[in-house]
Amino acid sequence: MIIYKDLITGDEIISDSYNLKEIDGVVYEADCKKITVGGENIDIGANPSAEEADEGTDDQTQTVIDVVHSFRLNETSFDKKSYLTHLKSYMKKVKEGLKERGASDEEVAAFEKGASAYAKKIVANFKDYEFLIGESMDPDGMVILLNYREDGITPFVTVWKHGLTEMKV
Repeated sequence: MIIYKDLITGDEIISDSYNLKEIDGVVYEADCKKITVGGENIDIGANPSAEEADEGTDDQTQTVIDVVHSFRLNETSFDKKSYLTHLKSYMKKVKEGLKERGASDEEVAAFEKGASAYAKKIVANFKDYEFLIGESMDPDGMVILLNYREDGITPFVTVWKHGLTEMKV
């Protein structure tokens, strides 16, 4: 399995266990699922007393999105202007990271062109996105985009391909 980490913060963002689809050569999309967590009933083999029986009905379950839960992503918010300011700064750092990793000038130029075009798509549908950041909550790191497919039910995340580093597990 490959875990993808944020190039800037080192936060774990996603893994290849989710079906990653490359879009426009600059982002990966992965469909997510809503899962229920919590409320585990651990049977230790004892009979509950009469007083404790009522306490067992306190249900602590929560419905979450699997990728968000698994990688401990945190919700954040942006207006268009602040998101574009963040994105400009983030893309500059990714570009520097690509150069440090030995990317050719052509690769860097292709990234810049593709990222700029994809950023326009994000801005055009800005109201449809929820914004997530990694576990460290570092404001300089990647902002993961959460949206829903056309069915309005299936969540999916979008991550910047060039802003990831691979860690084989």
